[in-house]
Amino acid sequence: MATAPTYYEILGVQTECSQDDLKKAFRKRAKELHPDLAGGNEQSAASRMRTLLRAYETLADPERRAVYDRTHYIAAQKYRFDYREFLKARVGDLDSQSKLIFFDLLHSREQDAVELFSSLCAKKTFDLQNHLDREDYMDCVFLLAEEYESRGNFLQAYALLKRLVRCEAERPYFRHFIDEIIEKLKNITCFRMIERETTEVVLDCLEELISFNFSRKDTAFFLKKAAEIYSDREDYDRAIRYLERALELDDKMTGIKKLKQRIGYLESF
Repeated sequence: MATAPTYYEILGVQTECSQDDLKKAFRKRAKELHPDLAGGNEQSAASRMRTLLRAYETLADPERRAVYDRTHYIAAQKYRFDYREFLKARVGDLDSQSKLIFFDLLHSREQDAVELFSSLCAKKTFDLQNHLDREDYMDCVFLLAEEYESRGNFLQAYALLKRLVRCEAERPYFRHFIDEIIEKLKNITCFRMIERETTEVVLDCLEELISFNFSRKDTAFFLKKAAEIYSDREDYDRAIRYLERALELDDKMTGIKKLKQRIGYLESF
């Protein structure tokens, strides 16, 4: 029994063909098979045209092509399609480079992903959001934030997590998972960042987080932290104002007795 032709054979291309080769072959075969041009049995021509289109759409998509090659054992032949190498070779294509960042994050090549993301961001005009669909973008940004946090680059991790908060506010995707992002922001800004950055930088971050309209309890947490920083700087007037705002949102906050005593809160009211 004769085996069915592969998609490569239907298009008349070699298994190692490029994307340009695919396009040229498809256009050529489409002209030959199009029902309006080929003549003969119109129903048969339409069927062959649909098969041709299916073959082209599969091979023109790198991910679908890789799956097709594995399924049909084409990888065992002379050519083996490597999706990562395909993306890596398209240096000037920011869509491909963005997909490469996400691909590497998902395939234990975190260092490569961080280095590529950093080099692209250095160009200033690059914005990852413009080159991935929304869900992939948000997942990719979360993974990048984790990597920057693990490397001690807390400002970059903060900036990435902040993007996710804004995206989620526009249209929910993470939903309940957003609570984990807020917890990460708390840990980075209120504890880990203080070890590396100036108090001015930390206070700027806290002001942003306070403005994000999180839950009353979360916002009170950030206000309390700002009050503690102002207290450490002996700016007691501001410390009192921030603590007052925190207590208005959450009067059951714990661990504030010493802070109140330090800033003279009880004596002022």
